[in-house]
Amino acid sequence: MKTARIYQRPKNAMQSGRARTDRWILEYEPAERQRADPLTGWAGSGDTRAQLRLGFPTVEAATAYAEREGIAYHVIAAPTRKLKLQAYADNFR
Repeated sequence: MKTARIYQRPKNAMQSGRARTDRWILEYEPAERQRADPLTGWAGSGDTRAQLRLGFPTVEAATAYAEREGIAYHVIAAPTRKLKLQAYADNFR
């Protein structure tokens, strides 16, 4: 049976902007383990659904798609943001 996880894309740690963090992602759970290729040593598997990632504007749209297509899913809530308020003058205290 196909299972998927629905989550909100986190903010990029390397940038201060929040572009595309309002989108919700539906990503399939891996169906089989990855194994090392004997010739190259690269990790891979025969599961092509691991390459598929669908984006939705809201969590309701993502869950409606999963229910319509018969995909078992679980929603991972977005973590709460903690603001670290500090001023430049705090460096000299």
